[in-house]
Amino acid sequence: MNNEAVKILIIEDEKAIAAGLEFNFQEDGFETLIEGDGPSALKAYENNGPWSLVVLDLMLPGMSGYEICKEIRSRNASVPIMVLSAKATGQDKAHAFDCGANQYVTKPFELLEVLSRVRNLIKSYQAQPRAEDTPDSRKRFEFDDIIVDVDQFQVEVSGEVSTLTKMEMQLLKYFLLNEGKVLSRAQIMENVWDQSSDLSTRSIDNFVMRLRRILEPESSSSSYILSVRGTGYRFVKNSAETL
Repeated sequence: MNNEAVKILIIEDEKAIAAGLEFNFQEDGFETLIEGDGPSALKAYENNGPWSLVVLDLMLPGMSGYEICKEIRSRNASVPIMVLSAKATGQDKAHAFDCGANQYVTKPFELLEVLSRVRNLIKSYQAQPRAEDTPDSRKRFEFDDIIVDVDQFQVEVSGEVSTLTKMEMQLLKYFLLNEGKVLSRAQIMENVWDQSSDLSTRSIDNFVMRLRRILEPESSSSSYILSVRGTGYRFVKNSAETL
């Protein structure tokens, strides 16, 4: 990996943990900055970037890590955010992902695992093409009586607006960009949520179920997100089409 100009913002109020992370990140050739509270972290994010990765604790003075994650994500949709937290419940993890986190590691953590995840996140981020050069840059989709606003995480169906979580919008956009293709659950896991170990194929089914309810609130069956038995799903914009 080319480590030139790679900067990691460490937002952590436990000084020993922050210092240990900083030492090991610098040993890998990365530049680092430590901030121990929310307001200072956001100021540093704005004034000292661009950043290649944010490492974020959730329990911080000034404001929660969830709030910081949302604020950073509102400024940059793609910079990787790795949560390191002692909060270990499924609800905590789901909330962090909904706020925009890419990875979630619980404390106490294995240092080698964290370093590996950091390298992989940064490598993936560096490999991303410029948004303006890719179909992924599309921010708005319209079909039938549905309008999808990617930036606002909103779906309008017959004039009724629903707000999606970040993960729901990531999945819906992936379906829209791959219209007509049969997508396996493994493909979705690999391409939509950055290899997060905290998600399962069952999680995909739950996300699909929620998207179906949003796209077709009055229908008991889906005309857009079609199930492909034993494989996964296929998205079609033509609501009259079936398998």
